[in-house]
Amino acid sequence: MTHSLSPELAARFAHTALGHVGREWPNKLDHVLSGPEDMRGPRDLHPIFYGSFDWHSCVHGHWLLARLYRRFPKIEVAAEIRTFLDAQFTQANVEGEVAYLRNPASRGFERPYGWAWLLMLAGELAHHKTEEGRRWSETLKPLADAFAARFHSFLPIATYPVRAGVHSNTAFAMVLAHDYAAAINDARLEQICSEKVRAWYARDADCQAWEPSQDEFLSSALMEAACMRIVLPPGEFRTWFARFLPRAAQGEPTTLFHPATVSDRSDGKIAHLDGLNLSRAWCWRLIADGLSDGDPLVPLVEKTVDTHLASALDHIQGDYMGEHWLASFALLALDPFAD
Repeated sequence: MTHSLSPELAARFAHTALGHVGREWPNKLDHVLSGPEDMRGPRDLHPIFYGSFDWHSCVHGHWLLARLYRRFPKIEVAAEIRTFLDAQFTQANVEGEVAYLRNPASRGFERPYGWAWLLMLAGELAHHKTEEGRRWSETLKPLADAFAARFHSFLPIATYPVRAGVHSNTAFAMVLAHDYAAAINDARLEQICSEKVRAWYARDADCQAWEPSQDEFLSSALMEAACMRIVLPPGEFRTWFARFLPRAAQGEPTTLFHPATVSDRSDGKIAHLDGLNLSRAWCWRLIADGLSDGDPLVPLVEKTVDTHLASALDHIQGDYMGEHWLASFALLALDPFAD
């Protein structure tokens, strides 16, 4: 793979995130107004995750900072990250975020994308060994527990998957939730995620990959395959994948091997397609990790990862519609394995 995560690139990503995680405006709220008393601003509603244009982007901006702080503790921006996260992850701020969830009107708040990203953040903090990292992890625990409980309640009634390549995609949520469950040794959550993934996707075959749509940032096909790679044992995954994308080694469906065209990066929805290219690179790397040595698909995957990264890495900064979130997806693609 040509592209890799260097300390210099990590610092660039961190500076980008620090430029938006504390930026309250502009802001796109996911907020139900039950009465005039609910007319409140982002920082009042969400004392931690009020920046980055929307709640979920702010969550994964914090994840990016925590991940880079652990992976590159000596980069020049590390002290700034530590100071920022110390100020964010306080007991009072976490209680404010938990309190928001107690409102009955918040039942569907950020489901499932924001739920999954919050657990991904908590799972990342569980890997930290420093005194401050352990403190951040313990402080955030009540909020992580609240979202884990939501998955426990929701998955039994989620009869069908959501395959759209946007925030509602269930395979994406399961990958992140499963990662969290493994990080904190939550065997029960890991089990219910695995059971639901099998129920949703185990019978899928000969995927046609009718994608991308105009504003998708996830590949429906590759996200499902990456999710199954996380859940299934290696041998079972390879059997499933051979049925799911039976002509992958021949580069078909062709759309999965060529970056999407982004025509206007100032348009927030069209800018999603840069995220699609980054998330495809991430998914292909996860999938390749489950293939056997010598699989003829592997060289094609390596080329595909590089072309997708090359199409998007230069565009994570520039316009706020992409800048407030794209670095997180670049980090997933470049550093896909938590350990």
